[in-house]
Amino acid sequence: MTVTIYGITTCDTVRKARAWLDGKGVAYRFHDFRKDGLDAKTLGQWLDVVGWEAVLNKAGTSFRALPDADKAGLDRAKAAALILANPTLVKRPVLETGAEVLVGFKPEIYAKALSPG
Repeated sequence: MTVTIYGITTCDTVRKARAWLDGKGVAYRFHDFRKDGLDAKTLGQWLDVVGWEAVLNKAGTSFRALPDADKAGLDRAKAAALILANPTLVKRPVLETGAEVLVGFKPEIYAKALSPG
């Protein structure tokens, strides 16, 4: 199983998720939005699987800092454009297991998704 975790190194939730993965001995690749960016194809796949409402973090400081015009009338296309322009708008972390895309970190959900069989 190829596991990739997406986020930023300074995010506490990403740190917790990575510590959990390390503690369980799960090998993974870390993709840092600030260093590695986010491409439209990957984002499009996430939006197809979990929906833009799950991917866009409306509670974060990045979203709150946006002009009101950017926050108004959100739909998939507008959310995707905003996220591509500022990947820190993604609710973090995003975990790709090869079979699933998980947004956010809950140990019990990670354990179920990463259990063999």
